[in-house]
Amino acid sequence: MNEIQNVINQNIPDILKHSKNIAIVGLSNKPDRTSYRVGAYIRQAGYTIFPVNPTYDTVMNLKCYKTLDEIPEPVDIVNIFRKPEDVLPVVQDAIKIKARVVWMQLGIENEEAAKLALNAGLKVIMNRCIKIEHAAL
Repeated sequence: MNEIQNVINQNIPDILKHSKNIAIVGLSNKPDRTSYRVGAYIRQAGYTIFPVNPTYDTVMNLKCYKTLDEIPEPVDIVNIFRKPEDVLPVVQDAIKIKARVVWMQLGIENEEAAKLALNAGLKVIMNRCIKIEHAAL
């Protein structure tokens, strides 16, 4: 296991217990999509979610933001539903808005983006589903 893997995916229960606001980048408005199901679950679990997707004005009857920096409240977790090659700009924006955690969903890994986030003081979760991790608490 390389050095970066040693600091990733640490303290997931602690992260979930101490977070309130979750921005979901790539959240779809289609109920059959994984991002929608995960977003609905997280919202029902009591978190405040902020949909981020330039395609929509609203998702789940919530205002949908074009970018992370449009969100008017502090963000604890930036949950990413994007292809691995599209993650780096999202992480750069997460750093700019002073998010605490970058969470790349199941199947999404980007070592360069992870290193950037870690070096900026953010916690990083890669290749894990926030819904599955929360349900396991």
